[in-house]
Amino acid sequence: MTGPLLLDTDVIVDYLRGHERAVQWIDGLETPVYLSMVTIAELYAGVRDGEERPGLDQFLHAFTPVEVTPAIAKQAGLYRRDYGKSHGTGLGDAIIAASAVAVNATLATLNRKHFPMLDQVLTPYRKP
Repeated sequence: MTGPLLLDTDVIVDYLRGHERAVQWIDGLETPVYLSMVTIAELYAGVRDGEERPGLDQFLHAFTPVEVTPAIAKQAGLYRRDYGKSHGTGLGDAIIAASAVAVNATLATLNRKHFPMLDQVLTPYRKP
């Protein structure tokens, strides 16, 4: 894989849960890796206080965050409008997609269905 990647929440969650394929794939990346602010928020929504939270804080330093700019918000709103009903694209997924486009990154996700608006989508592994 060449070029930057933006990782969807599902891939990061698999990594944090120790899913072997996710761990091998992410640990082997040698390209710039981005995370949307939506993914960061979703990860903190599921983190437990105690050891998990500082571990997540440290883990996230390995990635470049993509802040939601007015241009990303506008594009995300249009994606949600155009693909929400037909593909189940929620606002969070729309922001993730617009973030990938903004940094010219390929989106790595396990759920391609929610991202019909993107040409650059990668499913990095399959679950057994």
